[in-house]
Amino acid sequence: MDGSIFRTIMGNFATGVTVVTTHVNGRLHGFTANAVTSVSLDPMLVLVCVDKDANAHGELGGAQHFGLSILAQEQREISDLFAQSAEPEEGRLRGGVPYRVSERGTPLLEGALGVLECEIADRVEAGDHTVFMGRVVDGSVGGGQAPLLFFRGAYGGVKD
Repeated sequence: MDGSIFRTIMGNFATGVTVVTTHVNGRLHGFTANAVTSVSLDPMLVLVCVDKDANAHGELGGAQHFGLSILAQEQREISDLFAQSAEPEEGRLRGGVPYRVSERGTPLLEGALGVLECEIADRVEAGDHTVFMGRVVDGSVGGGQAPLLFFRGAYGGVKD
């Protein structure tokens, strides 16, 4: 099968939009990810797939923990901001996005639908990506807003 056809087919699978955050060597990192899913309830596990050529791969590869913030429909600008390649800033997340720091030092976005803090439990090489498996160590539920979705290469939302 042609790769562009595969990409088009998979683009028909609507996903939520998240920002993955880390703290490595005094620098805060963040990137937008939609290749994210829950894996298990016992133990509580999630996975994040990251392209090996992306800056985010090195950022997450050097971390012990990561935050996973599920974005609300109103947070599209945050998704766009973290989708850009940018050098991490010392002591803050890019764009002045509001966040809190967990007791483990992981930045977690404020205003998200939900946030999880995960300890990296495993890394699995999978083609041109690495699958980072995270064991959930903490989390909180945010507001009741509609989720930000990604479908056919564009943002969307839930319509009643």
